[in-house]
Amino acid sequence: MKFIALQEPLRPIVPTVLGNVDYLRFQDELTQIDALLALSGIESEFVEKSLTQYVAHGVANGAVAQAGDLTRHETHAITVLRSMILIRLLGESFRGMSLRLAECPLFRWFCRIETIGPVRVPGKSALQEYAQWIKESDLREIVGTLLRAAGDGQSALQLANDVELERVWIDSTAIECNIHFPVDWLLMRDAVRTLMKATKLIRKHGLKVRMEEEPLDFLSAINGLSIQMAQNRRKQDAKRQRKQTLRQMKRLVKVVQGHAARHRELLDKEWEKTDWTRKQAEQVLRRIDNILEQLPAAQRQAHERIIGERQVKSNEKILSLYEHEVRVIVRGKAGAEVEFGNTLLLAEQENGLLLDWRLYSESAPADSRLLPESVQRIEAVLKVKLKAAVTDRGFDSAKNSALLEEKEIFNAVCPKSPLELKAHLQDRNFVLLQKRRASTEGRIGIFKNVFVGTPLRAKGFARREIAIAWNVLVHNLWVLARLPLARQLPQALAA
Repeated sequence: MKFIALQEPLRPIVPTVLGNVDYLRFQDELTQIDALLALSGIESEFVEKSLTQYVAHGVANGAVAQAGDLTRHETHAITVLRSMILIRLLGESFRGMSLRLAECPLFRWFCRIETIGPVRVPGKSALQEYAQWIKESDLREIVGTLLRAAGDGQSALQLANDVELERVWIDSTAIECNIHFPVDWLLMRDAVRTLMKATKLIRKHGLKVRMEEEPLDFLSAINGLSIQMAQNRRKQDAKRQRKQTLRQMKRLVKVVQGHAARHRELLDKEWEKTDWTRKQAEQVLRRIDNILEQLPAAQRQAHERIIGERQVKSNEKILSLYEHEVRVIVRGKAGAEVEFGNTLLLAEQENGLLLDWRLYSESAPADSRLLPESVQRIEAVLKVKLKAAVTDRGFDSAKNSALLEEKEIFNAVCPKSPLELKAHLQDRNFVLLQKRRASTEGRIGIFKNVFVGTPLRAKGFARREIAIAWNVLVHNLWVLARLPLARQLPQALAA
């Protein structure tokens, strides 16, 4: 599927702003990124993939896309790409980004929605859908296209110098999920809240089962017990008081569980009596089922740890009732001895461009097992022959040393053995590459804190995976926009 060449609509000139250096600097960055999207070909590739996906979806549903439909979808795809780049550059929420687009002519110019007359900007719900517009695998291919163009920077991207892709610095980090600290009894509070809110929603739409109290009364009860549990820690007989409060929680949860199950059964049978469609009813049913399925295990976990005073294995713990792919990550970092999220592998080159990444849903293997697959992906996607691989001592292993020697890649992996390290320090190239590795920690900090956010707001592993891919793409565009150019690109902010 090839995109259709469209004539851009007449757009007003972006107002000239004086006296604000930060705004002018950001305007220059957006101008450079605007040029990079065209020069690298990634905007065209994004539109092609979007059209292919759109046509395939229509064929699957028995519809044939007309020329007008394809034209509108292409225009829409351009807005999607540019708005997703902008929202990550600004670090805005979906609601905040919709507001900023309505306010700022520069942002509307960059997103190609600035027109003569009334302007329509995407709302927060539309922006949320844009984040899932394209698959993670397609975004990975687009990042590869950008990096290959950067490797031929003088001719492709009009950079002052070519960007070297043959030397790579690899490290792993933890991406925190947007969950509260996984306290056992708080899982029971979360369960009561979700079940009673769903029950209240069902009753609001006309389906009722007899209850001795209103759903909100149960919420007040569980909140009171939660406060009591937290305050028990300060009492003299804290252990006994906490056990007693947990038993009260379990009795309350049993009652709530029964009410929710009966309302769920009623909704499943008589959903036609409400003003919902079947899909809307199934959304509420799934919400209740998710909690009811996990509630026995969550109660057992709290009982074992608080009443039984027994440890629960990490792989058997429920960390969140809503995020099932969250893992316990023990890295021993200062201020973060234990983290809750997913392991992320990152590989960068000398200028800071991210060449490779992978987010792990399960507990990630040891760092030493991550190196071979990363090297393989980089060489396959970028069509390059790596010259050097640099990592910390966690990636060191005999297999990795043999692999790098076989591929004729300079082994700059920091060895675990003090004797081997002492011998390697006699090699000037090893020392220079390891000295540069200090910047990799800074790059990871920039990527996590500036682009990803701590914690990552996306819900569900699949959405987090796509969010990471978007952030890698935007980060690389941001880095390239700051590199020196062979000549000044035209400041085409006019129509």
